[in-house]
Formats: sequence, structure tokens, C-alpha cells
Amino acid sequence: MHVEALSIPDIKLLTPVKHGDSRGFFSEIFSQRDFQSLGLSFECVQENFSFSQQRNTVRGLHWQTPPFAQAKLVQVLSGSIFDVAVDLRRNSPWYGQHV
Repeated sequence: MHVEALSIPDIKLLTPVKHGDSRGFFSEIFSQRDFQSLGLSFECVQENFSFSQQRNTVRGLHWQTPPFAQAKLVQVLSGSIFDVAVDLRRNSPWYGQHV
């Protein structure tokens, strides 16, 4: 798993490694062991799948505070997305910034 640090430290861009051969490729999308070895704390409590028929569809706006805060793991199977994270934590040095 390739991990790219973004300008807000709690937001990471994860790119699975592709292992290819003549049949196609294989990628491991999630491994608790690998996430832990990379210093990423992630407890999967829910998994969703969605499909947007039309371009420029807003799919979600999420703002949770403890004890209901959740990490998000977003995966694109086909096409592309424009994903934005905004730091709304008032006590954060990155408050108001986005990636």
C-alpha cells in the first residue's frame, strides 16, 4: 500500500499496489495488519457501495463529532471522483483548510 501524506495530516491518499500478470492484476484493498504497520488506525464498522448515473452528482457530506466520528475509506472502481475533505475542528491548526 502506498500512503501519500496530504497537507492536513489526518487525511491520507492510499493507493493499493497492483500485482499483475498475463491474466490481469490483483490488489489487496484492505489489510488490518498492513494499516497498523503504516500507523493507520482504522476500524471498519460499515461498508457502502454507490453508483452515480449522472456526472457532477454530490454523493455525500459528512460531519461527525465524537462519539459518532468515523474514518472514511473511499474507493473508486470505475471512472473518477472529486473528493474534498475540510477540517472543521475548531481547535485544529488546519481549521478551515481543505484537501
